[in-house]
Amino acid sequence: MPKHILIISQYFHPETFRINDIAQEWIKRGYRISVLTGIPNYPEGKFFPGYSFFRKRKEKWGDIEITRIPLTPRGHSAVGMVLNYYSFVISGWFWNRFTRQKADIVFSFETSPMTQLKIGCGYAKKHKVPHIMYVQDLWPENVEVAGGIHNKRILGYLDRMVDKIYQQADKILLTSPSFRESVMHRKKPVPPEKLVYWPQYAEDFYRPLPKKSIPEIPDDGMFNIVFTGNLGTAQGLDVLPRTARLLADEAVRFIIVGDGRYRESLEKEIEQLDVRQKFLMIPRQPAERIPEILSACDAGFISFAQNPLWEKTIPAKLQSYLACGKAVIASASGETKRIIEEAKCGIVTETGNAEALAEGVRSMLSADLKRMGECARKYFEAHFDKKLLMDRMDHLIKEMAP
Repeated sequence: MPKHILIISQYFHPETFRINDIAQEWIKRGYRISVLTGIPNYPEGKFFPGYSFFRKRKEKWGDIEITRIPLTPRGHSAVGMVLNYYSFVISGWFWNRFTRQKADIVFSFETSPMTQLKIGCGYAKKHKVPHIMYVQDLWPENVEVAGGIHNKRILGYLDRMVDKIYQQADKILLTSPSFRESVMHRKKPVPPEKLVYWPQYAEDFYRPLPKKSIPEIPDDGMFNIVFTGNLGTAQGLDVLPRTARLLADEAVRFIIVGDGRYRESLEKEIEQLDVRQKFLMIPRQPAERIPEILSACDAGFISFAQNPLWEKTIPAKLQSYLACGKAVIASASGETKRIIEEAKCGIVTETGNAEALAEGVRSMLSADLKRMGECARKYFEAHFDKKLLMDRMDHLIKEMAP
């Protein structure tokens, strides 16, 4: 009989998160996969067409069995987000009490909220099976920095909740080596043998493509630097309009692909600094289109706001750029800086420093982009290759559920 893995994730297909690809890969490797998730509503904040409290609560995606438990759609307010987080946990508590589903191992996929891990803890305890947590956001740090919550009582409660969750885990997979230090040295220390560095990979469709023109980006001789992904305050994109003003005489254009809470503010800053001609805004695209967009650009861009938490984070777009063999320019420090410098695939400048970034861009104009791209792909294959990482996961699962 194939091993049965129960995935618990608040987000799953048709929402676009990397857990979708992990689940599909496990099916290819012969596992039986069940998923407990919510009613899809991210990022729009409302239920996807065809889904509701009463429709498509159970479905199959290929050979993957999906159970959807009720939750409150996140909407666009802080209150809506909190209700979204806790409604999923409450529904999961009831599901745990009445489910007869028996898996060999539980895999909890955590990108915020960390509250969802409580469901996996309850299931693993009830059925006496191993529990692997894949932690991509540190709590309560992420709540304070990205969520803007500074109430000591709330943060104290979350801190105690996180301690309890970590103590109940059998293995904790972490997307960054720096996360290991943070988790290991909490008030309630986590034994180092519980912690495994397992970085995010890029799906197979992320690959180098020959340089080509696409309808969205004019083929007019400009040096195109592209940012792809979520436009939030954590990304520190306010550095770009200031940098663009310093590059007024250079044939440089910034391509912004994506959406998020910061988009409107970014567009206002672009208008205020009168640098509209330096930007091209493209709406959120299916992930499968990103390699094609990258092929029409000269370099990928990464930035973060200035905060110790972001220094510890490896942004998923970095793996995507490396997989596509794209030179990278960054306004960042910490893990992002370390990887780009180790890979020799680009230029890193001081976080938030527009003058330094402008100089970095000027350096990119005369850099050997082909060599940087080759180094990027080589580093990806050595450290972030999907087969390499999924083979490691297979070994871990066989150790925990022989």
